[in-house]
Amino acid sequence: MSQVVSKNPVSQKAVLAIGVVLVGVVLSIASVRLSGLSVREPDATTVATRSLRFEDGPNGSVAVIDAPSGEVLEYVQGEAGFLRGSLRALARERQKHGIGSGPPFQLSSRTDGRLTLEDPATGERIDLESFGPTNAATYARMLSASPTTAPVPSITPALVPATR
Repeated sequence: MSQVVSKNPVSQKAVLAIGVVLVGVVLSIASVRLSGLSVREPDATTVATRSLRFEDGPNGSVAVIDAPSGEVLEYVQGEAGFLRGSLRALARERQKHGIGSGPPFQLSSRTDGRLTLEDPATGERIDLESFGPTNAATYARMLSASPTTAPVPSITPALVPATR
């Protein structure tokens, strides 16, 4: 007597059931997305907010400017990848809408500990806490920063080639 060994260990009914479930999930997600229903949790109360502008500074630094007073809060030097990346994303949206760098961004801290950087000109926002505490701290210090008395970063004399 020989036994017939099935080459397909999964029954057709199981495969059909999995397919029906997957199609149901995709249709459910599509219906929510197409309905325009917001799935965001409402924002907590704002504790602190600050209007900021960011400008390219000398030597590749980024000047963080308190928008109402026009005073420089700090110069961010070095790579500062998260700061530069988040600002680049917001600037790209402004460029799509034909908006210049004039309007300030809004940095807000909320009672639940969330920190957001919003662009009122385009409606875009970045929930900074989503990128971890170290990256959020880059912006958190700007909420309470005082105008800087540090000199504007300049070219280090040792790095300037001598001219004759």
